[in-house]
Amino acid sequence: MPTRPHQSSEEQTQRWTERRTLVGARIRELRLGQGLSQEALALESGLSRNMIIGIEWGRKSVAYERLWDIAAVLECDIEELFVAANRPAASSPYRGGRRAMQKPDA
Repeated sequence: MPTRPHQSSEEQTQRWTERRTLVGARIRELRLGQGLSQEALALESGLSRNMIIGIEWGRKSVAYERLWDIAAVLECDIEELFVAANRPAASSPYRGGRRAMQKPDA
């Protein structure tokens, strides 16, 4: 059993990347759905903004205990973080706490 990323097979490394990307995209989707900035999620969850960015883009792993912190801020069950996002992550910078919820056009 490999203990370090460089000791893993390419297939295992690819599976880990896919899983990180899936969870990260879902976190991003839930965060944006609540009008939360990355900075606000970071402050409320106790993680750094850079860590949130890395998680959302599937570039960084996170201790599973921290997933509960993120879920608490997003006001969802931990299982919600493992559901595939409705759409892939897209770059849409926003800096400023919680966004005002937009009303659909009538």
